[in-house]
Amino acid sequence: MAFYHALQIEEEHCIGCSRCMKVCPTEAVRIHGGKASIQEHRCIDCGKCYEVCPAQAIAIKDDDFEAFRQYSHSVALLPAVFMGQFPDDISVSRVYATLRELGFAHVMEVESAAMIYKDAKERYARENADKMPLISSFCPAIVRLIQIKYPSLAENVMPIKVPLDLSAMYAVQELTARGIPREEIGLFYITPCAAKIAAVKAPVGEEKSLIDGVINMNLLYNRVYKKIKELGKDHQYKPLSRQRLSADAVLSTLTNGERRICTAKRSYAIDGIENVMDFLDKLENDEVEGVEFLELRACDQSCAGALLSCDNRFLCGERMYTRARKAAERERNGEMPRDREMDKYKDYLIEHSLVGEVQPRSMMVLDSDIGKALEKMEKIVRMKEHLPQIDCGVCGAPTCEAFATDVVCSRASLHQCVFYRLHLEQAGKMTLHEGRTNMYAVWGDDRISGEIEV
Repeated sequence: MAFYHALQIEEEHCIGCSRCMKVCPTEAVRIHGGKASIQEHRCIDCGKCYEVCPAQAIAIKDDDFEAFRQYSHSVALLPAVFMGQFPDDISVSRVYATLRELGFAHVMEVESAAMIYKDAKERYARENADKMPLISSFCPAIVRLIQIKYPSLAENVMPIKVPLDLSAMYAVQELTARGIPREEIGLFYITPCAAKIAAVKAPVGEEKSLIDGVINMNLLYNRVYKKIKELGKDHQYKPLSRQRLSADAVLSTLTNGERRICTAKRSYAIDGIENVMDFLDKLENDEVEGVEFLELRACDQSCAGALLSCDNRFLCGERMYTRARKAAERERNGEMPRDREMDKYKDYLIEHSLVGEVQPRSMMVLDSDIGKALEKMEKIVRMKEHLPQIDCGVCGAPTCEAFATDVVCSRASLHQCVFYRLHLEQAGKMTLHEGRTNMYAVWGDDRISGEIEV
């Protein structure tokens, strides 16, 4: 079963620079015919390739912005980091009202379900104490990373709906309770990253998501900001009911947001895909013991540094901490955060919070037949001994090991290795013309022009 991928390479724009290949944490990118391509069984939609592409040849496949208009009760499901994109002089209330001006009937921040999510995790932890360390399922890129690169840890991922899904469930319950038919309700998530698009389109542990569409956060931010500037400071906005999130809810999507309110005796909050992989390597090798809970996020500063953020991640984080301090002050003064209004559905949401177990889908599966897989593994080991082990990338693969795997799995030819070709040419077993033809197969006809001078 193939993964859904939100990141797509547009070949007509790709210049074959190989930057994406070099930064991919799961070695999912290859160069063929002068163009980048993605091995879909390895890609986790983390967006590292998108960030470094100089030709803007990597697109994010989201839904049409206008799709929400076909629903009479469209709901904008916002991540708290969306509010963190705006300058300090633009209030949360103003953003809500502007979204109403743009056509959304309802606005809801998904962190409204953060505390219910916390309670669901704690119940799961009590019932599954034998699966330590428990790993948060909040970041979909991390869930996929574990599935393909650390399959032995898949059972440690908590199979629990994240705040986005719990908020979607709440919105449906609340609106249908008012007599609104489900078919008139459109749930649209404003996503800060590509991995969450993939998680909505192909949720892990579920057949289908409640969410009807996904909108690029960068796109919506620009539309809202432009609308606010067009309307001006004196515009009289139509009041729109909104949740005042608790301080814990506001901070839940930042690094340490889950860990700071968990009850585990020993836990870690780790952000940045390289840092996460370094820790998971140690965990898989039994170098770390006694950890009860892990909050793992693919992006630096967590969702504040997500792919589709519009502003600097540190500035975004600062605004969110400021908002959290104000929320904490209101709570100290006796004002209850309105996100607790969701508590009337708390039991229902927790009872329906579990999904199917996270299944391992190792990217290193060489063959469905164990015997053939072992033979291929032996071939890869032998082939690596004859490769230069300098990971030059000229073959179109990021490392010699990845190249050896591609050759054994018939996804590449050994002749693509420039060092192997040089050996054949010196031995008189390959002509310069044949060597150049193999180079064309990787880097394209227009990459090498003219005759090769010896």
